[in-house]
Amino acid sequence: MGASGGFPIDLVLFGMIAAFLVLRLRSVLGRRQGFERPVDPRAALRPVPAEGPTIDAVAERAPSRPIPDPVSPVGQALARIEAVDRTFQPTRFLDGAEAAFKLIVDAFAAGTRETLRPLLSDDTYAAFDAAITAREAAGETHRTEVKAIRAATIDAADLRGTVADISVRFVTDQVNITLDRDGGVVQGTDAITEIVDVWTFERNLTLADPTWRLVAARSA
Repeated sequence: MGASGGFPIDLVLFGMIAAFLVLRLRSVLGRRQGFERPVDPRAALRPVPAEGPTIDAVAERAPSRPIPDPVSPVGQALARIEAVDRTFQPTRFLDGAEAAFKLIVDAFAAGTRETLRPLLSDDTYAAFDAAITAREAAGETHRTEVKAIRAATIDAADLRGTVADISVRFVTDQVNITLDRDGGVVQGTDAITEIVDVWTFERNLTLADPTWRLVAARSA
C-alpha cells in the first residue's frame, strides 16, 4: 500500500470491517484547511439518469478507466502533479477514488455523519450535513445502492502551487429512492438506473498526510 498520492484501497479489496475502513480512510483523506469549494449534495447525489432507458439488469464487469493522453492538457497536469509527488499514479488514484465514492454515497444515504466528516472538505461536509438534517426533519429516509461502477475517468486536473485538484467522472448503476415517513416515494425509483457524476478531489501534495478530500460534486 502506498503512503501517499492515492487512496488506500487494500482495505476495501480485502473486505475489512467497515469501522476499520473508516479509520483507515480518515488517515488518508484526513483534514486540511485551505481552498474549498461548496457542493450541493442534493443535486450531486440525487438520481440523474444518463440518456437512454432505465437498466433492468446489471452485468458484472471491470470498470473502464482510460488514462488521459500524456500530451493532452489533463495529461500534462497529471505529469506536473507527479513531478511534485513522485508516488502519484493515476490508476492507483482512480482505484481509491472508486472506494471513496462508494463509501461517501452510502454514508450520505444512511446519514452517517461520522463516516462523512473525515472524507469531505469543511464546506462540503456542511452542505451534506444540512441535506441530511433537512431529510431527518421531514421524516424521510433514503436508500442508495451502487450496483456497479461502469467507468471512472479523469475529466480534469489542475495544480496551483502545491495544491492539486482532480475531477473524476463516475458512470454507475444505482438504485436511489427517497421515502416519506409513511413509506411513500418522494423521489427516485427502485429500478436500477445509470447515473453520471463528476466529483473533484483536492490535496496539498507537500503535506505529510496524503489527503485527497472531496471538495465539489455534481451530476453530469
